[in-house]
Amino acid sequence: MTKLFIGGFPLDIKELELVQLVAPYGTVSTIKIVRDKKTNQCKGYAFIEMLETDGAENAVAALNGAEMQGRELKLNIVADEPPVKAYVRLSKPGDPQRKKRPRRPLS
Repeated sequence: MTKLFIGGFPLDIKELELVQLVAPYGTVSTIKIVRDKKTNQCKGYAFIEMLETDGAENAVAALNGAEMQGRELKLNIVADEPPVKAYVRLSKPGDPQRKKRPRRPLS
C-alpha cells in the first residue's frame, strides 16, 4: 500500500471527486481530506492510500502540476517511516509536580 499527498485542490471538493480523479491510475484504499477542527472546512490537502505502488507513481506523474478549477495540484508519495528527531529532549531538573509561587501584583 502506498500513501499519496494531494494538495492544492479546491476547498469545496468532495471525497468522491478526489477518488474519481485518482481511480484511473489504480485502486484507492482510503482517503482522508484534512479539515479544520472548528469550522470543518477543507484545508486544501488530503492523503490517499492506493493498493498498487505503480498506480501511485503513475498518478503522481500524470497529475502533479495539473490544473483543477484554476488551482495547481501537487502530488507526492509519502514515506512510510516517521521522521527522525535530530535531538533528544532532556528533562529539566527539579520536581515537575511542584507548584510555583504566585507572582506579586505590580503596583
